[in-house]
Amino acid sequence: MTPKLILMLASLFGATAVAAGAFGAHGLRGTISDRALDIFETATRYQLTHALVMVAIAILMLVLPEPPASLPIGAIAITVGMVLFCGSLYGLSLGAARWFGAIAPLGGTAFIVGWLCLAIAAWKLT
Repeated sequence: MTPKLILMLASLFGATAVAAGAFGAHGLRGTISDRALDIFETATRYQLTHALVMVAIAILMLVLPEPPASLPIGAIAITVGMVLFCGSLYGLSLGAARWFGAIAPLGGTAFIVGWLCLAIAAWKLT
């Protein structure tokens, strides 16, 4: 993944997280259960947080003379995490079958891998 692609994806993920948050706050409140709304809000919070991490990764790739290979790998892992974790939570909150929730831990694991890739990159800088 190139810094340009990572930044573009991060921007799209950030924009859709804000849109989803507004939809949840204004369009879903009162139409789904409080538990489902909490799940939806968790998805938006994780999506926005990880969009910002992707921005940081793209910036690091642009400013470091020799960016560690773990940075683009981390961006891929975080992208997978957003699709699987956030996507499954959005689905669950909007009425998907309960087995859909089994996908969330895979996305959570991808998020962890992404963060560890960032840690590896930081370690290589010292």
